[in-house]
Amino acid sequence: MSRPPVSQSQFSRREFLVGAAAGGALIMLHPFSARAAANQAHLRIMETTDIHVNLLPYDYYADKANDTMGLSRTASLIDAVRKEAANSMLIDNGDLLQGSPMGDYVAYERGMKDGDQHPIMKGMNLLGYECSTLGNHEFNYGLSFLDKVLAGANFPFVCANLIRGTTPASNPRDDKLYLKPYVILDRKIKDGSGAEQPIRIGVIGFVPPQIMVWDLKNLEGNVQTRDIVEAARAWVPQIREEGADIVIALSHSGIDIKQGDKMENASFFVAGVEGIDAVFTGHQHLVFPGKKDFQALAGVDTEKGTLQGKPAVMGGFWG
Repeated sequence: MSRPPVSQSQFSRREFLVGAAAGGALIMLHPFSARAAANQAHLRIMETTDIHVNLLPYDYYADKANDTMGLSRTASLIDAVRKEAANSMLIDNGDLLQGSPMGDYVAYERGMKDGDQHPIMKGMNLLGYECSTLGNHEFNYGLSFLDKVLAGANFPFVCANLIRGTTPASNPRDDKLYLKPYVILDRKIKDGSGAEQPIRIGVIGFVPPQIMVWDLKNLEGNVQTRDIVEAARAWVPQIREEGADIVIALSHSGIDIKQGDKMENASFFVAGVEGIDAVFTGHQHLVFPGKKDFQALAGVDTEKGTLQGKPAVMGGFWG
């Protein structure tokens, strides 16, 4: 997309190209790797999702090494992108804490005392993650366990539709949320001339409302959920009001074009919320963009990687 030349004082989100890369696609030459013009900057955003405590390239269920899985394997891809891209950031889309024997061992055998650091948080801190949201499996071991794990993160977790207590407010902005609904990350990125430019990146997160069914015994009486799209429509304008240049959604929710109340897979409709620039999805353990999944869905471009015209990505699972 071409833009008229602008001076550096006019540099705004209109001049930023947001590149989304995930999973195995990280090692490929991304279209936005080309050098930016003097009045442009390219920002590569890397997503991991549905890691499920798979830190090492080892399949515990098969009891053998597996080089196609594990965050430690993904680390080399992350490093390659950081070397290739002038500007990059690393985010996660949830489902970190349950799904492998390591997760059960930490939760049920070793336990988490105040001050302990979960292995997944230690790995993510080392890799320099900048933000994450919660997935539905974060609640499998209860809220007390979750709180202890999150305390060990050197980066923020955001979630705009998880509410403390049992009754949502009449206005979503008045909800007493379990976590911050969003953060605005102040960063500096290099433009095509090599000059540093400030950018304010708004990051908002969402969890499937169905956690109140799947983990009722852990959550009943303590928290409640709100519809993902309803929460997005309420909070995104505030992120813009606070000066975000771009807004990205961490939607631990899949891709479906069937609309309804409290949708489990709402990312398509999150993309339609005014003010959101890109959507990072997960939950379904699939890959987007790509020709295998999500074919023949109106408004879903599996080649360009867009939902309702917005850049979007789903990065598979297990690293």
